[in-house]
Amino acid sequence: MPTLTDLVRDQTDLTDTDLEWLHALVSDWQLLADLSFADLLLWVPLRSADDLPSSDGGGRPSLRADTGATVPGWVAIAQMRPTTGPTAYPEDLVGKVVRTGRRGLIDVAWRERRIVREGDPEWGSGIPVREESIPVRRGAKVLGVIQRSTNLSSARTPSRLELTYLQSASDLAQMIAEGRFPVPGEEPNLVRSPRVGDGLIRLDRSGRVTYASPNAQSAFRRLGFPTDLVGESLGAVTTELCDTGEPLEEALSVILSGRAPREVEVEAHGSVMQLRTIPLVVGGTRIGAIVLCRDVTELRWRDRELMTKDATIREIHHRVKNNLQTVAALLRLQARRLRIPEGRAALDEAVRRVGSIAIVHETLSHTPDELIDFDDIADRVIQMAGEVSTPESNVTPKRTGSFGVLPAEIATPLAMALTELLQNALEHGLSDRFGTLEVVACRYGEGNAPADPFGVAVWGDWPGGSPEAPAANGAPEGEGRRLIAVVVDDGVGLPDDFDVESSNSLGLQIVRTLIVGELGGRLDFRARQGGGTEVVVDVPLEHHRPGPPPR
Repeated sequence: MPTLTDLVRDQTDLTDTDLEWLHALVSDWQLLADLSFADLLLWVPLRSADDLPSSDGGGRPSLRADTGATVPGWVAIAQMRPTTGPTAYPEDLVGKVVRTGRRGLIDVAWRERRIVREGDPEWGSGIPVREESIPVRRGAKVLGVIQRSTNLSSARTPSRLELTYLQSASDLAQMIAEGRFPVPGEEPNLVRSPRVGDGLIRLDRSGRVTYASPNAQSAFRRLGFPTDLVGESLGAVTTELCDTGEPLEEALSVILSGRAPREVEVEAHGSVMQLRTIPLVVGGTRIGAIVLCRDVTELRWRDRELMTKDATIREIHHRVKNNLQTVAALLRLQARRLRIPEGRAALDEAVRRVGSIAIVHETLSHTPDELIDFDDIADRVIQMAGEVSTPESNVTPKRTGSFGVLPAEIATPLAMALTELLQNALEHGLSDRFGTLEVVACRYGEGNAPADPFGVAVWGDWPGGSPEAPAANGAPEGEGRRLIAVVVDDGVGLPDDFDVESSNSLGLQIVRTLIVGELGGRLDFRARQGGGTEVVVDVPLEHHRPGPPPR
């Protein structure tokens, strides 16, 4: 299904500025549909006769608006159904193309630049439908025509609320035809804004209430106003209700008197109400305003609870980090008192492991969504490994590539595994010589990774075989989004009889448990071409399920 932008750019001569205006209109025209109890269909002129369907026949003259634009036909670029009444068009008409003359009211509204309401109800779909056409203007330019179609099958004597809705819809339609709605320069309407059914208040020129829907009246009663709103000054009433001694927005009274298009929130007696003011300006004269209101008390309480929860989670991570740093300090103090080298080395390893977890919790204490930019953690882990390397080795670890943003459930075990692999490389691969130690990271399955991101045969020697590295996105066929990290050194290399599964090294056992058992990833140790070692870590990034426990 093509979007509004696609249809406008592919089939019309409208500019990007015109497109922005239409987007602003469509973002807010649910209001017009609900007030009108009618379907809305936005038609814009086609670029040329080549876009017309052959089934419509030919030979009809094209219209020429007084802007000089030739109109061979129309294309429907947007559709809206009412939530307050039955629809007239259950089928989707977006993308439909018609020739000039097939929809007479649209042609007249475009040519004469006025709202057209003439004509008898149509019965084309088996139900009576009243058609109206509203020209859409931006400044002096007519961009298109809104077809407003009302289903008359359930017609009855309208109530006071429905009459107010229809009058407000008529005023808004006139503003659209005059280029005054949407309001130039105003931010597009958002999904969170109040809707017609939430509560509607109609104001006169002086800002006094001429009508308040039952929902609007109930919302103000929850704010603490017990009597009828009709006849009251809405700005004065609201300001008085919210007079709790705290500073109020200075323009609140002006906004709620209908002089400015704005959204505000007011709070009183434990209730929170959202209000949106739409000034009605017809023929250059302000005739009043529409105020939409919505009780958002429960939503705001939930927002506050979520904020409190997020703050609590961050505080927990901060305290865990502090406790881990305390444990690391105690282990470090104990290590200094030991005279047995093996015991001191074991405690030093424990300090590094605890420190890597503390780094993750420190990062989580600053993020509300449990997502971590792992590059920062990797750099700190690498720096920590470099600080404990022997001075005579003169090895400075570095990172190449990016880990990207990772969830906390992956970041914590990955940080620990990276710490162990770096320490293992420094102790065994590069302990007696100068050399290089590098961590290379790459994500694939996201359409931007090369097939061989490291210049090494990453996919060649997996146990049990693995697919060739194919694809344009760098992922093996059938794989999802994954992260590969390779720890590369140019040290002494692996022993001839090395087997990670039978190794009795505690560090390597921890790495296998974390990568294979907890993250469901893959781990491979291999000799580096030219000397040294490559350790490849492959971790899935989606549909995370722990793999089988390592042997």
